[in-house]
Amino acid sequence: MAQRVDMNWAGRPLVLESGKMAKQADGAVVVQMGDTIVLVTAVTAKTIRPGIDFLPLTVDYKERFYAAGKIPGGFFKREGRPTEKETLVSRLIDRPLRPLFPDGFYFETQIIASVLSYDPACSADVLGMIGASTALLISDVPFTDPVGAVRIGRVDGEFVVNPTPPQLERSELDLVVAGTKDAIIMVEGEAKGLSEEVMLAALDLAHKQIHQVIDLEKQLAFLVGKPKRKVALAVTDTALAEKVTAAAETRIAEALRIAQKLDRQAKLDEILAGVQSSLAPEDAELQRKIASIFHDLERRRMREIVLQDKKRADGRGPADIRPITCEVGLLPRTHGSALFTRGETQSLSVVTLGTGEDEQRIDALEGESTRTFMLHYNFPPFSVGETKPLRGPGRREIGHGALAERALKAVMPNKEKFPYTVRLVSDILESNGSSSMATVCAGTLALMDAGVPITEPVGGIAMGLIKEGDRVAILSDILGLEDHLGDMDFKVTGTRQGITALQMDMKIGGITAELLKQALQQARAGRLHILDKMEAALSTPRKDLSTYAPRIINIRIRPEKIGALIGPGGKNIRAIVEKTGVKIDVADDGLVSIASTDEGAARQAIELIQQTTQEVEVGKIYTGRVRRIMEFGAIVQLGPNTDGLVHISQLANYRVKAVTDVLKEGDEVQVKVLEVDKQGKIRLSRKDALPADEAKKESVGG
Repeated sequence: MAQRVDMNWAGRPLVLESGKMAKQADGAVVVQMGDTIVLVTAVTAKTIRPGIDFLPLTVDYKERFYAAGKIPGGFFKREGRPTEKETLVSRLIDRPLRPLFPDGFYFETQIIASVLSYDPACSADVLGMIGASTALLISDVPFTDPVGAVRIGRVDGEFVVNPTPPQLERSELDLVVAGTKDAIIMVEGEAKGLSEEVMLAALDLAHKQIHQVIDLEKQLAFLVGKPKRKVALAVTDTALAEKVTAAAETRIAEALRIAQKLDRQAKLDEILAGVQSSLAPEDAELQRKIASIFHDLERRRMREIVLQDKKRADGRGPADIRPITCEVGLLPRTHGSALFTRGETQSLSVVTLGTGEDEQRIDALEGESTRTFMLHYNFPPFSVGETKPLRGPGRREIGHGALAERALKAVMPNKEKFPYTVRLVSDILESNGSSSMATVCAGTLALMDAGVPITEPVGGIAMGLIKEGDRVAILSDILGLEDHLGDMDFKVTGTRQGITALQMDMKIGGITAELLKQALQQARAGRLHILDKMEAALSTPRKDLSTYAPRIINIRIRPEKIGALIGPGGKNIRAIVEKTGVKIDVADDGLVSIASTDEGAARQAIELIQQTTQEVEVGKIYTGRVRRIMEFGAIVQLGPNTDGLVHISQLANYRVKAVTDVLKEGDEVQVKVLEVDKQGKIRLSRKDALPADEAKKESVGG
């Protein structure tokens, strides 16, 4: 029997229901707010695949076009591979759940969130997060610590819980927060240069809202929750662990002090291979157990060195930043380029400036839209000294690129000020921690090198955490080792004025408000240090664009003239493009953008556009060509799409018996505009355009 619980959440009903749909899943929940409905299912395998020593968790968020009453575009007319948004929301759901599964739970688990109905006033991503936690909570999976989620905005200086899309357009904050009753586990968001104090207040409000959501999840679990599965978790072989510790602990501690990543990893691999060869020369299963014990030992020793000695693998103190070098303008034919190196992490970022034709068109539940700023992040295998087949961008690459794009979006100029489509590509050439933050720094420099008038430079830093009981170390600019073996990955980007983006993931049960405050303060100090280094290379955007970048000139025409400019079947605008070689974009409001690397060609195109769409002025004299003769007058063409009538009474200063006595088709004639009526019809006069002496001669001759 279906069970349903609900509450008033910030002025809207939030409903959780189970027992009606997808009853064969281990856990299935329908989440509804407004008319947005999301079905979330959770299913876990009953046995563990041999050789698995990690949690194989898969999360898929799917948007059905029927949810918004739409048919998908494209040839096949059905949903295809995950969109960028679906990938990002899948990650959003996955990240807060993963650290809360019990250690040693290696059963393959799949969560699917399907948007069944979409209300533009209610976003589906937060509902998917809530549904995933609830589906696990009511299932037999040993997941017992529910997760709540909420979106926080800030409009006109006031926080808004679960803002609507129109409110988000005006908001200086878009923050998604997930957490348990005790602590915050995940943060994802962007801001327009907000202070650390404002951000902490937003996080505090979010956590209070999360408490309400968790209470509702528990209500449903009380009604329909299944008994939790008894799982025999992996037990460490104590005798084997003692042997591995005796053989390797001292050598691991020494290896962890090797500053260079590849040298350190090579030494650790050598030690592990020696221990495996010594303790289990031909037993693959025993070697796997030794590797697991070795990894745990490596983790404990690294954390102890940091907490006890206040020193890290590369010799830095907790708050120290690795050496930084910045170069700009490396690639002569690109529109802007920069190489940012911090320790053993390096990003080559390149900017390309395009026109309106290069905008990305997006077809989504929210409707069709365009993107004029795109950041694409690439992580080739050579950046970590590996060989792998090259594929399309994976979830990690899409996620890192989206974070860096959000960080820089806050300082990008609007289209009126800078009418270009901007593509920024970050190729990671080396990686040892926080390549997404290197992308933000390199991207800022590349944008300024390209002459993009960003409002301020943006820097980024990744913070880490080591926590054992009451002993805590907050680490600035973390290494890959510290990310892998630590408790937190907290990325903060911003200008000198404030924060532009946040992303936090915890590997423990969350972080307290006090530790969060310390991390943000330490991150700000590190960010300012990084900005100093960046601004020493290039402090402001270049005044001139690259020689190879298109020049875009904007002019405006009356919207009623757009049809005349385009012409039947695009004939007129195509002719201008073919004649000048420029690109032309026409907006619905009459804004015409002309793009070309040849300024002379752009000016020629402007002249042709103005001729095609010219507005005649009453009282002004024009030279036209007689296009047609009629009994009562002549039609004179003033421009490609502008005709006027010279009535027979306006042909001369005497009485004209027949129009052909004065004009014939093809004649060039000067005419004066007498009137333009409300329908746009133009009345012309030849006699009023005649010079005084010629008018006098005609009058005498007549």
